[in-house]
Amino acid sequence: MQVRFSIYKGIPVLDEHSSEVLGALDLPFIHPDTGKIEGFFIKTSGWFAPELFLPTDRIVRWGKYVWIRDGGGFGPLEDIIRLQILWDEGRHVLGQPMISESGKRFGICRDVQFHTQLFIVQWLFPRRFLWWGAPIPVHAVSEVTEKAIVIRDSEEKKEVTEEEEILRTTPTVEPALRQS
Repeated sequence: MQVRFSIYKGIPVLDEHSSEVLGALDLPFIHPDTGKIEGFFIKTSGWFAPELFLPTDRIVRWGKYVWIRDGGGFGPLEDIIRLQILWDEGRHVLGQPMISESGKRFGICRDVQFHTQLFIVQWLFPRRFLWWGAPIPVHAVSEVTEKAIVIRDSEEKKEVTEEEEILRTTPTVEPALRQS
C-alpha cells in the first residue's frame, strides 16, 4: 500500500499482543542516501515525555493503526548508533528546501509518499507558503545536503532541444515534379 505520511501522522501505535496504545506516530526518519524510511519517532503521553524511535523492522501491520511486534521494541534514537550518527549529519528530508541543480526553487519538502511494506519513499511533496507544488519522484533527487534537497534538471527539455536543433539544421528536400 502506498500512503502519504501527512495522512497518518498522529495515528496510534499499538502492541500486537496486548493491543495497548504505546504512543502516536510522529516524523519519519528517512535515510538521505537510499530514500528508505529507517523508522519513525513516536510521541508518548505526557508533557515532558521523551520522543522515542521505532525502527521499521518492528512494524507488523500498517492500516487504521500501526501494529508493532514488541511493545518494548523502541527507545531513544541514541540507542542505535548508526542512525544517531546519520541523524547528527543534519541531512533530513522533511523540512528541507528543494532546489534544482540550476537553482530553481520548488519549495520546502513537507510530505512524502511511501510504500508501507518496503518503507521506500517514492514521492516528495514541496510546499510554498500555502500552496502545494507538483510532486517530485525520488529518482529525480541528485543529493540531500544539510541545506537542501537537490533535484536533477529535467533531461527531457535537453533532448527536445537537441531534436529541434537537428530538425532546424536538416535541409528541406522539395519533392520532384513529375513531368508527363
